Amino acid sequence: MDVSQLPIAHDPPATHPDVFIAGGGPAGLAAAIAAAQRGLTVEVADGMQPPIDKACGEGLLPDTIEALAQLGIELSTAESAPFHGIRFLTTTPSGERLTTEAIFPTGTGRGIRRPILHQLLVDRATALGVRLSWQTVVQSIEPGQGTVRTNRHTIHPRFIIGADGHQSRIRTWAGLDRAAITARRLALRQHFAIEPWSPYVEVYWSDHGQAYVTPIASNEICAAFIAHRKLPSIAAALSHFPDLQHHLVSATPTSTLRGAITLSRKLHRVTHKNIALIGDASGSVDAVTGEGLGLCFRQALAVGEALSANNLAQYQQSHLALQRLPQFMGRTMLLLDSHPFLRNRTLRVLQRRPQLFEHMLRVHVGQAPIRFFGSTGLLAAGAHILAG
Repeated sequence: MDVSQLPIAHDPPATHPDVFIAGGGPAGLAAAIAAAQRGLTVEVADGMQPPIDKACGEGLLPDTIEALAQLGIELSTAESAPFHGIRFLTTTPSGERLTTEAIFPTGTGRGIRRPILHQLLVDRATALGVRLSWQTVVQSIEPGQGTVRTNRHTIHPRFIIGADGHQSRIRTWAGLDRAAITARRLALRQHFAIEPWSPYVEVYWSDHGQAYVTPIASNEICAAFIAHRKLPSIAAALSHFPDLQHHLVSATPTSTLRGAITLSRKLHRVTHKNIALIGDASGSVDAVTGEGLGLCFRQALAVGEALSANNLAQYQQSHLALQRLPQFMGRTMLLLDSHPFLRNRTLRVLQRRPQLFEHMLRVHVGQAPIRFFGSTGLLAAGAHILAG
């Protein structure tokens, strides 16, 4: 199905759906799918017209693919590429090259272009009977009264879900803006026509941020760059990562350059009366964790359960639990970003003791408990790092 040819809803036949979702990106569509799978009637509204793209690293970890499978979405038929683990690389000021990698304990990840993933979500939502209202802007809501006014119609849902991103208007109208923002960075994304040279997602570290490379097809990769300062161009970004620059020196860009802001933001609450937030509207972790999409899909499954149980307090608790690990991993990655000496020592230890990185990756994809980092595992790693 070509989503660009989908009709725009003008006069919805039903003005009392169970669930109204503001935002037709991955988070909103996933929430719609999760609710529809439980028999609820759902409408999604978005001010844009598909296909919807966004700067993104485009790598889905094994636990993300598992969450997608629970939403009824299979990636094997879509254009994508597998990857089998994560590799960290850096070059120290003295010219020492450090690298460490680990294979996922179970399953594989997949790289997939954002519009292709969006198409799969649209198709699944449509198959479940979700009403999709494109070019429809929410103009106001009345929390607790179940009234939503858009530029096209007024509806009266039982529940309202805000999936409208970092600048969420639903969040503001619901009085849920109270948050702690601990990091704000800038990102660029560019695709290149080149055969992937690694079976891993590669994360390159430097004093100017990170670059991460994801295979997304047999002849294409996605390169994303994250830094505290604006990167004026891909050439400027690559200049901070000579090894990656060498790989891409003759590669042809295959997409329009896109930029984005990545935030580490934790909200005090994500529910109010009959309103819940999901995805970036509900808080976010730094993009270098690779957890943005996976987190929103797991949140969607949780909000679907809560909506079915008519209990948004249940989602508030689930959201808090789901955020804990990604937030911890984000803080860890940003600590390495901010302290080059610590980063180099850490990667040197992980290069010598790859089993530590393997264990950390198991935690990252949910295959080992987070308490590893607060017990003997972290103490052992810390002792080795301090010893150099």
